[in-house]
Parts: sequence; structure tokens; C-alpha cells
Amino acid sequence: MAESDDVRDSAAVYRNGQEIECWLTDMDGVLVHENQAVPGAAELIQRWVDTSKRFLVLTNNSIFTPRDLSARLRVSGLEVPEENIWTSALATAQFLKDQVRGSGSGNRAYTIGEAGLTTALHEAGFILTDQDPDFVVLGETRTYSFEAITMAIRLILAGARFIATNPDATGPSKDGPMPATGAIAALITKATGREPYVVGKPNPMMFRSAMNQIDAHSETTAMIGDRMDTDIIAGMEAGLHTVLVLSGITQRDEIDSYPFRPNQVLNSVADLKNQI
Repeated sequence: MAESDDVRDSAAVYRNGQEIECWLTDMDGVLVHENQAVPGAAELIQRWVDTSKRFLVLTNNSIFTPRDLSARLRVSGLEVPEENIWTSALATAQFLKDQVRGSGSGNRAYTIGEAGLTTALHEAGFILTDQDPDFVVLGETRTYSFEAITMAIRLILAGARFIATNPDATGPSKDGPMPATGAIAALITKATGREPYVVGKPNPMMFRSAMNQIDAHSETTAMIGDRMDTDIIAGMEAGLHTVLVLSGITQRDEIDSYPFRPNQVLNSVADLKNQI
């Protein structure tokens, strides 16, 4: 596909003759950068509201609840209601709820994580315990405990199923990169020989659960992201129209190094709002 074909100049984005009705978007690198709104992001969100588009802001971060993230986005200059935010913690809780639904048992989980994960699991009906849990659920936290990791290893060896909210090996902090879920998962895997089932991006499962939340269909849903190796590949595998913005991780000269292509390539979301 020629680059001129990637970016449409029409008043709306169409796919297979159908206008895009629902939008999923990554957060960091797409809507915000270093805690500041990306130019055009506020206008895009308002455009979705004005045109009654269903949308969700997605993040692999499992630390915060949607209410927390809504407040943080507000400080950045973006008004996103908490019901329009979908985290890897929520996707994980929904996945586990679907796993045990109807069985009447299996709703015991040992968790390593913070409020975003524990709240999501509580609301999905899980009992959080270290006594004979059915699942060990690993999320993100800024205070990984050797004792908690040791407990997780022992419970997995005893038969608990190993789940991770996302595969990200590092996360940002004011002092630089810090180990995140993927790095701790690798430690646990080395000690147990068990690989986790990872729910967050690039698993398209996260996108499917998000679409279920807003009653979206893949044929009329688009995904906006800044990373080819998570957002775009997962969007493609979920059957969505994919939009890569160059305001985050992946740059234009890196696109051809991947064996797949986004449907559109834009400098930022500022270039998208006029197409909706």
C-alpha cells in the first residue's frame, strides 16, 4: 500500500464501505506525552462526544483504577470519564470471571499488584487470598516484595494457574526505567517453569474485551496506537482498522522493518479529528 493511500482526506474514515463507529485508543504517546496532552487530543475526544462515537482509552497499566486515571488525565488537560477507560487490570478481571462463570467455584486469587488490579478483581467477585488460590495474578506495582514473589512461586508450584496483566518488562518513573510486570513474570517463570497467560496488549483478547464493553463490532471499530509491536499488531489480529500515530514510540522509518502495516499512518491525533 502506498503511503498516500494510508491517510484519507475525506470527512470520515471508512472501512469496507462502512463508517467507523467505535474507537479504541492507547493513552501514552497517543493522547498524552510526559503528562501533557498531545496537541489535538482534547479536540479529538470532544469530536467523539459531539458525534456520539463510542470510544475507550486503553492502557496496559494495571496500577490505577479508571477513576484514578480519569483524574490524572484531567490534570493533563483531557476530560475522559472513567467509564471510557479500559485497563489491563479490568481486562484480566473480565477474563478470569469468564473462566469461572457458571462453575460456582474457582474464584480465589492471590495477587501481586495495586488498587487497579485488586479493585477490578473484587468487583468481578474474586476472593483475594494466599490460601489455596485458583489463580496467581501478577500485575504492576512500585513496591515488588521478595516475600510476595516467593509466595507466588510456591502457589504456582502447588497448582495455581499463572496470569499476568501485561508483558511490559519496564515502566517509567521519575528516576528512570523500573522493572514491571513482564520482568517479574520472567523471574517467576524461571523459578517455576510455568509461563503466564498474559491478557494485556499485544494479546488481542484485551481489544475484544474492550469492544464487548461498548458493544462494538470489529468491522466498524478502529484502534489508534503509537507502537507497531503492541497496538498495531493486536489491532490487526483483532480485525480492526489500525491507525499508527508518530507522536510516541514507533517512528516512520521503523515501519518497514515489520512484516505488517497499519491501515493509516498519521503524525498525531491532530491529523485525525477532521476525518471523524
